[in-house]
Amino acid sequence: MGGADGRRPIVVGVDPDPSKRLALAWAADEADRRALPLRLVHVRGVLFGGYRSGEARPAWEQWSQALQSVGERVLNEAVAFVESRRPAVEVSASLADGEPAWVLREEAQSASMIVVGSWHLSTRRELFGSASVALPLTAHAPCPVAVVPEPEHVMQQPAYFVVGVDGSPHSTAAVNVAFEEAALRGAALRAMYVWHPPLLGVLDEGAALRECRRVLSETVAGRTATYPEVELHHEVIRGHPVRVLTEASEHALGLVVGTRGHGGFTGMLLGSVSQGVLHHARCPVITVPV
Repeated sequence: MGGADGRRPIVVGVDPDPSKRLALAWAADEADRRALPLRLVHVRGVLFGGYRSGEARPAWEQWSQALQSVGERVLNEAVAFVESRRPAVEVSASLADGEPAWVLREEAQSASMIVVGSWHLSTRRELFGSASVALPLTAHAPCPVAVVPEPEHVMQQPAYFVVGVDGSPHSTAAVNVAFEEAALRGAALRAMYVWHPPLLGVLDEGAALRECRRVLSETVAGRTATYPEVELHHEVIRGHPVRVLTEASEHALGLVVGTRGHGGFTGMLLGSVSQGVLHHARCPVITVPV
């Protein structure tokens, strides 16, 4: 829920592994930059294993108590981490039951942003691991979702953000967030329109590229007046959007994309480009709904 002063918190899903703190650190820094409260959410796990066949298992009350104890310890350690890193940030914590994606989706109803971690593993492990939270959450959340990868990637100076533009309402919303993120960090912004020619080609490639430049220019128009401190770069590049955006953002502070765009397919909960960069980008990815 939002605070008494009406500020909508940044919500971060807390990993039980204390060595995985990048998403928590990113969320704490973001809350500090935006002067917003930070809400830490940990979903109680299920304790399996450790018992031999035929060995008596503890009663449900003991299981529940153990889960509660572990969850409280995880949250207490996470709160201490945030308070040490960003003392000015107002922190609250919540221990929840249920599927992590569903719990965070409910939290998103009153949040300004949801932050989760991600680990780039094999395709099969990713399907049943962090992506099982990030993908459905991104598809349904009414607020931006930031997916922060582990391990930390190498950033390049001068610092910059990348935003994908395709002329859709979702990419327009992504541009708004990208300008704000870049301004908060004193970073430049690379606004990229990736043109992926159809398989049968086009009659006039030059005209197609000019149209791409027009759409890109119109989509970002007016933002420089609001954010004069952001150095803006327009880029129209031929290629596959997922590959181009992933490569362009390799050393970026972050990549911002809409949850759906002209690159998606009818009936999909999440655009194909959004899914692709969530799987392949090594920098934080912020997906933005309309």
